[in-house]
Formats: sequence, structure tokens, C-alpha cells
Amino acid sequence: MGLSYEDMEVGKSYEVGSHTFTRDEIVRFAEQFDPQPFHVSDAGAAASPYGTLIASGWHTCSVMMGMLVRNVLAGSTSMGSPGIDDLRWLKPVRVGDTIRMMNSVLDKRVSASKPDRGIVSTEWQGFNQNGELVITVRSKAIFGLRNPGAAA
Repeated sequence: MGLSYEDMEVGKSYEVGSHTFTRDEIVRFAEQFDPQPFHVSDAGAAASPYGTLIASGWHTCSVMMGMLVRNVLAGSTSMGSPGIDDLRWLKPVRVGDTIRMMNSVLDKRVSASKPDRGIVSTEWQGFNQNGELVITVRSKAIFGLRNPGAAA
């Protein structure tokens, strides 16, 4: 069995992975899911406050979710998430930017109504290659307990 509720340590941060955004993937994602001019064309981006093509914030979130699933949740006792509490796009993600994802455990508790699982509050942080924080996501996740009744 992989990662479970008991393995989550409040206060612990760990690196999840990194991803470099290419022009083609930025445009492809945006054409399908967020076709704003500054995401889909150089001309549209040049006329925007950003000046150059930028990734959709939803694209950045999707990439981070993919890293989380592949590098942390695969084989875990994850049961999904009840939702996102806070999401901030702090700086644009541009063509060629490499985003490094960190994940921090903020809090956790065993469910009162379903004691075989726990709710873990986390914060995802994405940093670009210059060390600048570009995105934060606060969310909760539900993890099964390896030993129900043993964790408080």
C-alpha cells in the first residue's frame, strides 16, 4: 500500500515534480478550454497587459494535478477531494517557464462520521525557474486510514 492518512505529517513540505510549459501545449490547452487571446495567439498576447503568450491558470492547475497524481497519489489511499478552498494565480506562466511544485500538509483530522478515513488540508505552491511563486492552491483531500481506530 502506498501513501495513507497516517503518512501525512502536519508541517511537512515536499517537492512533487516540475514541468516546462511549451508554446504548443499552452495554445492547445487554451484553444480547447480557455480561448482568451493572450492564451491562444502571439498577436492577442502582444495586445494584452502580458505582452507575450501565457498559460491559462487552469492549464497550470491541471499540470500540477497531473504531477500530484503521478508522483504522490498513485497507489495511495486517496479517495478524492471535497474541493478547493483558495486558488491564486500570482504571476503569469510564460512559454519556456519551468514550474516546480511543492506540497505542504497544513492540517489533518480523522472524519467523525467515517472513521476509516481522514481529511488532509494541503497547500500546493508552484515556483518558476527564478524561484518566484506563481500559483497557490489550498485544498482538502480524503485519505483512507491504514489502521482505522489507531489514529486520533
